[in-house]
Amino acid sequence: MINVILCGGSGTRLWPISRKSYPKQFCKIINDRSFFQETILRNIESTSHLIVTSIDNYFIAADQAEAVNDENLNFKYILEPVGRNTAPAIAIACFAVDPEAVILVTPSDHLISNVENYDDVIKEAEKSANNGDLVTFGIKPEYAETGYGYLECSVVENSTVVDVLKFHEKPSKDVAEKYLLSGNYYWNSGMFCFKASTFLKELKKYSPDIYEKSKIAYLNAANKDMDKLDIDIRDMQAIPADSIDYAVMEKSNIVKAIKADIGWNDIGSFDALSKVLNVEESEDCCSLTSIAVDSDNNFIMADDKQVVTIDVSDLIIIDTPDALLISKKGSSQDVKKAVEIMSAKTETLCLLDTHKTVNRPWGTYCVIESGYGYKVKKIVVLPGRRLSLQSHKQRSEHWVVVSGEAKVTRGEEILNIKNNESIYISAGTKHRLECISNEPLIIIEVQVGAYLGEDDITRYSDDYNRK
Repeated sequence: MINVILCGGSGTRLWPISRKSYPKQFCKIINDRSFFQETILRNIESTSHLIVTSIDNYFIAADQAEAVNDENLNFKYILEPVGRNTAPAIAIACFAVDPEAVILVTPSDHLISNVENYDDVIKEAEKSANNGDLVTFGIKPEYAETGYGYLECSVVENSTVVDVLKFHEKPSKDVAEKYLLSGNYYWNSGMFCFKASTFLKELKKYSPDIYEKSKIAYLNAANKDMDKLDIDIRDMQAIPADSIDYAVMEKSNIVKAIKADIGWNDIGSFDALSKVLNVEESEDCCSLTSIAVDSDNNFIMADDKQVVTIDVSDLIIIDTPDALLISKKGSSQDVKKAVEIMSAKTETLCLLDTHKTVNRPWGTYCVIESGYGYKVKKIVVLPGRRLSLQSHKQRSEHWVVVSGEAKVTRGEEILNIKNNESIYISAGTKHRLECISNEPLIIIEVQVGAYLGEDDITRYSDDYNRK
């Protein structure tokens, strides 16, 4: 069985922890592993993992996948230049494998606590998929949730496999309570299992345009015989954007649901996160209320900051170095509305895209201070990694090595710079920075110039094929 991991979402409902350049599936919120890594590990018995992610997030996914690869797992990647929702992503994945292969489609940002039951329902789903069914996983609702879609299913006693009668959108509170009482409505988990050929046949039948355009995108993709399938941006943009539910599952008459009691949570909001997070699990990455005066039932996450609450209850407080979120419990789904407002303002766009510490294929950088004509950064380069050979038109750079050893290309010169040594790069000079020590290279960079934007860069050579 091939595990197709959908890893392209932006996770806007968990802003400010989740950002476009580092979405929630990669955040290590609950323990020392990300949701993405947990997804890999609970599906470790799959013969291979086909990871569908964005070009921008490929190196994060690849680094995290290799960090948990102690079982000689086989990872392959489909790189999307732009997202077109789940139906095209799954279609391209199905074109990329043996038509008779059983595909298990799993989002990368779910939490599943009952792994033993999960293994059992996956085996049931595989049997049903081999019988020619499109299988989805229905979660028995524990409460009247308005943030999930629902599956209306047939009532079959003593059977974990039932027919899906209808898909329902996220309901109002009153409707969700009726679903809860009915006994034959289940949360739509967004997980699926089927043969690749079965899905493609149904996709061609019900959404032929998506089928044809996805096939073209696959056939024109670069590196089909390698571990990294690059989709052309024009081919990707030509595919109609649609979810697997709308494109296929709601229309097909061969859809089954597995009733799955697996401790499932899609962590789609801070309310959901607060229900699964406790002090013991999160002490390394979250700071729950340190001092509470006449306060209770608050959920607080803060980076290296003492938080004091006085006479407040039922609040969600999320603090990061560059943004603060405060919400009533029960209203955190509306973070998405705040994100929409920020996306319409140029001055707040950067808060949606990146954290103060920005991940790059070679490591990270963090802006420590900036002002008119200057910017100070902390740059960390991982062992064996290097930045592109580049130049800047409008700024010069001063580098001071804090730890590790750097190999610096400056024009025609190649220099080794060690701890407590520095070097100056003038504007217009071709240069490159490389870590040649066994430990990460840490430098402090001071930029000086009339314009200090990240787009003032000309690349001449790049290990990561960035333009």
